[in-house]
Amino acid sequence: MSTERMDQLKERLQALAPTQLDIIDESHFHAGHAGSKDGASHFRIVIRSDQFTGLSTLARHRLVYDRVHDLMPYPIHALAIDAKANQ
Repeated sequence: MSTERMDQLKERLQALAPTQLDIIDESHFHAGHAGSKDGASHFRIVIRSDQFTGLSTLARHRLVYDRVHDLMPYPIHALAIDAKANQ
């Protein structure tokens, strides 16, 4: 289940042409939480892209959420996002 959801995230985020994309399943930290009833639902995304150049943190996060909004709130309950421009 986790791999399928991670693949869905990766597929959608390719539109941002990332030079780095790490997707980490953190669902095990939320065991017993209402949003984790069926397993993989909490993810951390580390993404670097030239498309983030000159954008505020909020604008970078909006770009990420725009790509994955159809997966929330189910099957993905929560995202932690580290989105930065390439240096």
